[in-house]
Amino acid sequence: RSRSGARPKSRRSLRTGLLGLGSNVGDRRLHLQQAVDALPAVGVQVLAASSVYDTDPVGEVLAQPSFLNACLHVETALEPLELLDAAKRLERELGRKDGVRHGPRAIDIDILLLGSLELRHQRMLLPHEQLLSRRFVLIPALELDFALATPGGDRLADALAVLPFDEGVRWSGPPLHC
Repeated sequence: RSRSGARPKSRRSLRTGLLGLGSNVGDRRLHLQQAVDALPAVGVQVLAASSVYDTDPVGEVLAQPSFLNACLHVETALEPLELLDAAKRLERELGRKDGVRHGPRAIDIDILLLGSLELRHQRMLLPHEQLLSRRFVLIPALELDFALATPGGDRLADALAVLPFDEGVRWSGPPLHC
């Protein structure tokens, strides 16, 4: 309590997290940079960005242009579903259209890790369900922090070491500006 007897306003604690960015439509690098630039306005501070990687499509739609992917080390006071809503809103504002799952898109913003949180919700899973199985996520994530691990203790470096090399991930350029 303050001197006046009023309780201080509660402050949300900040959590660090890991976001994944992807684009395979239009000026791919520009789309990634626009996402980085827009995140602070929704309550997400970008602390560091990985290099950018040109990657083969994976998932349900393989016949599409290659992606540019990067990872961001971020800090936010947003709760997981608030962060998801902010990411989806930014995707729409930056030109993402509704379409086929895993299909072409101007921007994709995935929440990969958020502090030590584990969440099983119909709208999202934390850590991201494909975090440990995608080279295009693991390589830029490990560039940011080689010691990264999931809240359950699974090391990202160990996951990368056992993945096959059939998913093409090629360095494309320096880190995005943050």
